[in-house]
Amino acid sequence: MSLPFFVKPNKMFSTLRGLKRWVLGVCLLSVALGAQALSMAQARGMAAGETDARLQVLNQVLQQADAASVAFLQALTDDRVKVLGDTVWLVRDGQSFSPVDGSVQPMPEDAQDVVSNNRMRGEIDAALAALKLLSPDKAVRMQAAQALIKEPDAAKAPLIAKALANESDASVGQSLRWAKAAMDISSPNTATRARAAQDLAQAKTPEVQLLLNQQWAQEADPAVKAQIGAALRDIQAALAWGERWGVVFTGLSLGSILLLVALGLAITYGLMGVINMAHGELMMVGAYATYVVQGLFRQYLPGFFDAYLIAALPVSFFTAAMVGVVLERGVLRHLYGRPLETLLATWGISLMLMQAVRTIFGAQNVAVENPSWMSGGVQVLANLVLPWNRLFIVLFALLVLAAMALLISQTRLGLFVRGVTQNRAMASCMGVHTARIDTTAFALGSGIAGLAGCALSQVGNVGPDLGQGYIVDAFMVVVLGGVGQLAGTVYAALGLGVLNKLLEGWTGAVLAKIAVLVFIIVFIQKRPQGLFAMKGRSAEA
Repeated sequence: MSLPFFVKPNKMFSTLRGLKRWVLGVCLLSVALGAQALSMAQARGMAAGETDARLQVLNQVLQQADAASVAFLQALTDDRVKVLGDTVWLVRDGQSFSPVDGSVQPMPEDAQDVVSNNRMRGEIDAALAALKLLSPDKAVRMQAAQALIKEPDAAKAPLIAKALANESDASVGQSLRWAKAAMDISSPNTATRARAAQDLAQAKTPEVQLLLNQQWAQEADPAVKAQIGAALRDIQAALAWGERWGVVFTGLSLGSILLLVALGLAITYGLMGVINMAHGELMMVGAYATYVVQGLFRQYLPGFFDAYLIAALPVSFFTAAMVGVVLERGVLRHLYGRPLETLLATWGISLMLMQAVRTIFGAQNVAVENPSWMSGGVQVLANLVLPWNRLFIVLFALLVLAAMALLISQTRLGLFVRGVTQNRAMASCMGVHTARIDTTAFALGSGIAGLAGCALSQVGNVGPDLGQGYIVDAFMVVVLGGVGQLAGTVYAALGLGVLNKLLEGWTGAVLAKIAVLVFIIVFIQKRPQGLFAMKGRSAEA
């Protein structure tokens, strides 16, 4: 059986990319259920007249749920409907069609555009959303049911009943029953409201909690009010766990970012004792390298845009590493053994790098988009969604950590780095080219900072001051974990991240930072070597 043309998606005017799937589903369901077709009188009633009268016809048409009605409502949303007298036309691609059967119909030149106020547009959008209950796509049906829970409308009750009668998925059916209960919670019948409160207690979502709070405030019957109160307590207890796990995940996410930032610093500070205040700007270099790669992909390889981040990883690493090599060979090599002068020199270099970025890219932040595979998140609990970009950053930090551990413990370069870190003079006597190891290690630490900048670009805007917000925290992580100790860096980064987020919930962001700093100061006073002390004999011991 062929479908009329107005069921097919219009590429120029369609504002909903998924419209073609659920329109087809509505068409098939309406045929199967023997729904009545849209009449010209109904189309005229929704297109012209007072808003209340138009809405009354809209609710009648909504109960039919036939394909022609869906197409007509979408045309109203897209401003593609004209009316003259008792006749209505749909306009598309310069032609006019009948909203009833989709046939080409001549339209007088004096036909007028249909004008819909905000109230009418809102009701049409809600009707289109409700009609998604009949979509063949489970995800679309679930989304439509959840939308009706958030904004219950008693006029949609017949459509919910029709959808429930044909629903085969248990989870979607449960959401539909909650949507029905959300409508019944404001019923004039006391028993119906009490039963609805009991049903909604199982939903355990913030939207249902808000709905029950509103009803509880205006409920006059004591028994129903007690039932609503019991439901609210159950929902609050369930949502509290989502909030707790959300704080923990946010802390781990912050900790993974601190870990990426501090890993490179742990190498340079632990190996050479250089207080590199430009480490944050090396992150910034990596972030801007990611921004440049994104622009190149958008201009020259738009079809492969989702792969730009994979290409940006090595680019950000090597760009920051090259800047680190220039910094070490040009400045730091001449200042070893003078920590105060290296601090001042690297601080000045950080200002120069920020000004260079402002000159090249401008002082305003630039936006780096997430690839499509990093958009969205995982719904773990009703009030807990784990964003994909944060999850990937946590995973990326663990991969970088594993690569660093293997490099330090299993490679010749790692052996030389450990030797120079523990006893530089003895390593030099054994034939290790310590100056070359310094340059290589500094380039490696700078490259890891570039990777941190690449990762940070996926969770926020990129600007000249990007590194300033993390450099102090990174030094605290290195000092707390133990200079040159990867294991200590991991524990310190994740611990400080979680502790900071836990304290923010009680004291606020500023006091949380102060409390963490005080904790680190007290800890270092008691254990100056940090969580993990360096093992082995040192020439400085």
